[in-house]
Amino acid sequence: MNFQEAVKTCFSKYVDFSGRASRSEYWWFVLAYVIVAIVAGFIHEIVYGLVILAFLLPMLSAGARRLHDIGKSGWWLLLGLIPLVNLVLLYFAVQPSQPESNEYGAPPLAVA
Repeated sequence: MNFQEAVKTCFSKYVDFSGRASRSEYWWFVLAYVIVAIVAGFIHEIVYGLVILAFLLPMLSAGARRLHDIGKSGWWLLLGLIPLVNLVLLYFAVQPSQPESNEYGAPPLAVA
């Protein structure tokens, strides 16, 4: 999955917390978020706040689908609220996709 496909997919599935997201889909979307947030931060703090709000639900959805891809529940995202323990989420996000189907569905097409 390339950059444009990942961003388009994550924004089109912004309320879809079911299914799976490949590693490439998730990380391309995170890169898009970081770039847009940095540029918005240079423009104005209100623009930055709007970008944060615009990406909030799609980021949560992509994170939950990424966790589903490795066989974990989306509720693991709540670890992000605990300082230092939230590094477990980073470990989960870099894990390879499960090649077989799991309880969350078939593997995504772009397994990376």
